[in-house]
Amino acid sequence: MSMFESILFIFGLIIGSFLNVVIARLGKKKSFWSGRSECPKCKYQINWYDNIPVISFIILRGRCRNCHQSISWQYPMVELATALMFVWIYTVFGLGAKFFIYSVFSSFLMVLFVYDLKHYLILDRVSVPAMIVAFLGNIYLGAGLADLLLGSAIGAGFFAAQYFISGGRWVGDGDIRLGAVMGLMLGWKFVLVALFIAYLTGATVGVFLMMLKKKKMSSEVPFGPFLTLATFITMLYGRELINWYFNLFYR
Repeated sequence: MSMFESILFIFGLIIGSFLNVVIARLGKKKSFWSGRSECPKCKYQINWYDNIPVISFIILRGRCRNCHQSISWQYPMVELATALMFVWIYTVFGLGAKFFIYSVFSSFLMVLFVYDLKHYLILDRVSVPAMIVAFLGNIYLGAGLADLLLGSAIGAGFFAAQYFISGGRWVGDGDIRLGAVMGLMLGWKFVLVALFIAYLTGATVGVFLMMLKKKKMSSEVPFGPFLTLATFITMLYGRELINWYFNLFYR
């Protein structure tokens, strides 16, 4: 890892720490920007030296300094994952407009991923701003208006159809908004790729969990994490995946 990538990694850790704050305060009547972080169990206000990304978790051995209760592994994992995402985006696109815009997209995807994984819920407080940012960001990058609107219609419509046909049993209404986010981030061609990847990985993980007897066929599994992960992968390698598919099956 180069010196610049190391600096970028540290920056990603800091952003990941902020994303943890956002995730923790979502759904609460508390601003993301005001007030110091506190232990969710004893409400002890965390000092700055106990809030250093990853390092403080290691030093404290994953426990609160005050009440000694365990700290969720979510915190270092989100910090590390965000840092790795930023470096990954840089290695693919270099340091330019795409890096900055896709890093913002990825931050939204991280929040959606973790919150849905924890609470089985996709909040409008995240998905609606993500739609706006995705639309404006891609317009700045030169994406076509029709491409983005059609992508949004396909992503949202795909889940809306399932929602209304099943009466909300197959998917939640939050998935409709997430589908729109995907379409605005990827455009109509690549949102189809992301949906394919999400369903393939979702089915694979579902079968694996049933084999381990962790889940049953009737068990509820949050689909947002698969959708957000597929969106991130497609954002980086969508064109390569399409080319690989056609070279493999249409030679």
